[in-house]
Amino acid sequence: MRSSAIKWVVGFILLALIAGGAAWFVWNKQEQDRLAAELKNREPKTEVIGTSVEGRAITAHTFGDGKEHLLFVGGIHGGYEWNSVLLAYEFIDYLEQNPEIVPHNLAVTIIPSANPDGVYKVIGKEGRFLPSDAPSDKKDAAVGRFNANEVDLNRNFDCKWQPESTWQNKTVSAGTKAFSEPEAVAIRDFVLTHRPKAVVFWHSQANAVYASECEEGILSETRSVMNAYALAAGYKAVDTFDAYEVTGDAEGWLASIGIPAITVELKTHETIEWERNLLGVRALFDFYDAAK
Repeated sequence: MRSSAIKWVVGFILLALIAGGAAWFVWNKQEQDRLAAELKNREPKTEVIGTSVEGRAITAHTFGDGKEHLLFVGGIHGGYEWNSVLLAYEFIDYLEQNPEIVPHNLAVTIIPSANPDGVYKVIGKEGRFLPSDAPSDKKDAAVGRFNANEVDLNRNFDCKWQPESTWQNKTVSAGTKAFSEPEAVAIRDFVLTHRPKAVVFWHSQANAVYASECEEGILSETRSVMNAYALAAGYKAVDTFDAYEVTGDAEGWLASIGIPAITVELKTHETIEWERNLLGVRALFDFYDAAK
């Protein structure tokens, strides 16, 4: 009798162990599948969001899969500000190597070259290029500021748009209407689809960070974003660009639809100031990190 009881207990324990092992195996497989799916969702995604007048692709590179979006844009002034394109590509490379720095609640998108025709006009290459590919004379680069229709894309957005606008002491074309240019449409449609929490445009060469506004003044969050980036990166924070009147700018349009946007102006047309801009970017990650 005692022997039978012992056998029963031993059998029960073995069954329990087998059942427990099977349950653990199933759980472990499910956990592995979950982690694999999570990693896959956080893999960088590259998509073509539009094409230029001459048919060159405008690409967006997204890191992370959070519900809140940050957008960074380089090269809206093409080859005239080619260093802003290189800065954007450097940022893409950094996030590919360090994806863990993107907070889990965020998705971060970089559009490295918003005016690829303007870049090609100066650099003579599509996609990535080297600083040595750029002309040494700034006057040679100035022709690449505009798209292939000779429109200043940062005058083609729907904020106080006019057919003609100003760049320095020059009159420039702003297109036939707001969003007449395919490059501006690509940015507009991406923004309206994803509704980013904030947008950063990289330009050169005023050595400052500017807030944005349209008809109703600066959004309170815009000023906070400007100050966070400027303080971390060591740039001067400036509420309003007042060197000359600007109409139809992308940042102003974003302000008009309630999205904070800032302009980061690099110090020169030749350098990317990587370290200081990385500090600025990381300051925005901290600003929008839900875990902090």
